[in-house]
Amino acid sequence: MFKHLFENLSRTKTIIFLLLLIAVVTITYSNHFKNSFHFDDSHTIENNLFIQDIKNIPLFFKDGTTFSSLPQNQSYRPIVSTSLAIDYWMGHGYDLFYFHLSSFIIFLLQGILMFFLIFKLFDISYKSSWNFYIAAIATLWYMLHPANAETINYIIARSDLQSTFFVVLGLALYVFSPFCKKTFIYLIPVGIGVLAKPSAVMFSPILFFYILLFEQKIAIAEMFRKEHLSKLWEAIKVVIVPFVFCAIMYKWVDYFTPKTWQSGGASTYTFVITQPFVIVHYFTTFFFPFGLSADTDWQTLKNIWNINFLFGCIFIAVMILIAILFSKDERLRPISFGIIWFFLALIPSSSIIPFAEVLNDHRIFFPYIGLTISVCWAVGLMLMKYRQRLKSANNNFQVAMLCFVFILLSGYAYGVWERNKVWNTEQSLWKDVTVKSPNNARGLMNYGLSLMKIGNYNEAEKYFLQALTMWSNYSFLYVNMGVLKEATGDKISAENYFKTAIQIGPTYPDTWFFYGKFLNDVHRNEEAIINLSKAIELSPAHIGARSKLMEVYKETSNFDKLSKLAKNTLQIIPGNAEALKYLDASKNVIANKATPEGLLDASLKSYQEGKYQECINYCEEAIKLKPDFVDAYSNICASNVQLKQYDKAIEAGNKALQINPNHKLAKGNLNWAKTEKAKQNK
Repeated sequence: MFKHLFENLSRTKTIIFLLLLIAVVTITYSNHFKNSFHFDDSHTIENNLFIQDIKNIPLFFKDGTTFSSLPQNQSYRPIVSTSLAIDYWMGHGYDLFYFHLSSFIIFLLQGILMFFLIFKLFDISYKSSWNFYIAAIATLWYMLHPANAETINYIIARSDLQSTFFVVLGLALYVFSPFCKKTFIYLIPVGIGVLAKPSAVMFSPILFFYILLFEQKIAIAEMFRKEHLSKLWEAIKVVIVPFVFCAIMYKWVDYFTPKTWQSGGASTYTFVITQPFVIVHYFTTFFFPFGLSADTDWQTLKNIWNINFLFGCIFIAVMILIAILFSKDERLRPISFGIIWFFLALIPSSSIIPFAEVLNDHRIFFPYIGLTISVCWAVGLMLMKYRQRLKSANNNFQVAMLCFVFILLSGYAYGVWERNKVWNTEQSLWKDVTVKSPNNARGLMNYGLSLMKIGNYNEAEKYFLQALTMWSNYSFLYVNMGVLKEATGDKISAENYFKTAIQIGPTYPDTWFFYGKFLNDVHRNEEAIINLSKAIELSPAHIGARSKLMEVYKETSNFDKLSKLAKNTLQIIPGNAEALKYLDASKNVIANKATPEGLLDASLKSYQEGKYQECINYCEEAIKLKPDFVDAYSNICASNVQLKQYDKAIEAGNKALQINPNHKLAKGNLNWAKTEKAKQNK
């Protein structure tokens, strides 16, 4: 393959360019390696228990529910989950650098392969000494495009990166390796790409048009002519196996995708009629990448009687017509092929599957390869056509052209640098969204959430309430309002918001988890156990729910259930320190259940750790075994004082002194309780 890669290329010049490419792109993205997790990263990475152990990698290929802790987002993407587990293992936890590094390496490899592929397409169509430079500029333009910064910064968007990379790799193996082409080895990376994201199945039609235009050299409009039928059949014969393979892979992914998965969109019809104008937006963004937003406030069109729908349809028709007409001229075929690639790669995200978001920047990562090929070759051909005339008119033309390219690429690189800064933190990202997409309720909510995390509750509430006016049926808004009200001490409002969240989103584990957490905070542990158990039932991989439920079981001295939950957690992730700690605690207590002294020791430890309710629970267990255990009553008294439950404290202190009137510690705790109660009553 390597021999064919450098065909018609200067090795030295090519290697110098590739080193330059790696250096420029790395410098441009050097400020992104510590950017935080965002958006869907929370349920696919941060709260996903399964990625915390690389031993779960085989499970990723058997169970799609391991992809996310949110049932509605559980799709079958085992390659993505595998890469995340490896990143977690490499960084010994959630070290952001490793998560970004693995994606960035794939991005660089894709750029290298793209250069060879683009040059090959250009060289097949029209041999020129300029082809190297046009291919180099095209590759740099793509790699430095600000719209692609979302795919590189947004960690879970590596599904787009990985699927695209493996499509490019598969095509490179087909084009440059006769052995891989003959043995169908080029389909292996394509299959891997489908397991990262099903959009990789578009490799088959892309390959068909490559064969048609560049191997069989047939124009699209002429492929059904009698004299071309034999060549058309040759092209079809080559792609039969890839089409069947991709169809099988797609069905495989569909079979393993959990039934809980939801696309998020409400109406297929309104989504479909909106996409033509979305495609126009994608096209113009390629040239003018301004106003990029991580979460736009675009809405679907209501009907087809909208000027945007008409304009979008006309644009698509014109572009397809250009692709058909330009395919007649061998020199123009890269333009035609690039347009076809652009539209084929958009089919998975801009067709009949109604997603919650009308458009996303990471959806154009794959299509922009085609647009890059088409635009750069069109400009290159024009310059080559008039180069003699331009050179004779101005001897400094080439210098001026190089300066223009340098300024253009520098501008794009600066755009990437700025987008990296936007993606740095939750606060910086969602602040940018509120500015550029002010009518996006989710953006307002997430910015409010980032403000709440730093304790700015008043400002956070303003954004939450503003979002509620736009999106009154969004359960996560009510969850966040509940968290905010609890933090500000308004327990009644907090509970009402949590209950509303459950009513609106009963299938979302977070609604149950946060209400369960609240119930634990207000010492209503029996109710907390019910809600936390429901969260785990909906999402077995929910780290927060498992952690909190183990804590509650320990607080309520429910050690049998604590042991079972800890063991179940360790089955998913054997080395989990928290589960091991709780398992040891349950073993020790279960072993010492017949020993009141052992339970007393456990209560003292809990008291020292500030876990006062847990201390009380241990003491109550000890009293069941030894009713006159004065030390246990004394500890209950002290713990209740800490919990500001003074009547209960006084009751426990009196019982201790009834058993032993001379118990100094019990006397001290009782006096403390009476003193604190007196202060409260003043």
